[in-house]
Amino acid sequence: MIKAITFDLDGVYFPNGKGNFIKALGKLGVSEDEAKRVFLKSDQMNRVYKIGKMTDEEFWSWAAKEWKLQKTPQELIDLLISSYDVDDRVVATVKNVRVSGYKALVCSSNFPARVNGLQQKFSFLDNFDTAVFSYEVGANKPSERIFQELINRAGVPAETIVFADDHADNLGEAKQLGITTFLYKDFNKFIDQLKNLGVKL
Repeated sequence: MIKAITFDLDGVYFPNGKGNFIKALGKLGVSEDEAKRVFLKSDQMNRVYKIGKMTDEEFWSWAAKEWKLQKTPQELIDLLISSYDVDDRVVATVKNVRVSGYKALVCSSNFPARVNGLQQKFSFLDNFDTAVFSYEVGANKPSERIFQELINRAGVPAETIVFADDHADNLGEAKQLGITTFLYKDFNKFIDQLKNLGVKL
């Protein structure tokens, strides 16, 4: 029986933030390829910043230099946060999950400036029972460590936790730990798959 449902943030709860940020950088003269290289693909982002080994100040100072922008770290962070909106359907579903007696969880490869900025803007963490972030545990999805932390904090057996992700590569370690997993395709299919697992919403 399912007791806890994990929601993704980027692309689900916050549907278009990354894309909007890349477009905003384009208006400042940063090409899409350059924006993606630094913000999405760099080792500094994925292997250092997101696992808590680089501060907000350090990463965004480096990013400004790479993009040849005369912007402070805080100005870039503000631009990032202003690029985000919530999907009201997802927010309503998260709230409904909790009203229906399930725990609502977050498991996210993320960095402090984004989490803290979005919390300040949307108070999104108030809608969840538990949130596990890569920079807190020193490991990104799909490492075993981040999913083990999710199980520990959720306080329910692994097999009663649902975890869906739009990247199939992120599912393997979670599944090995006993978490119920499936590939996220779109929000309506996500709801259908939850119902197929016996979740009453």
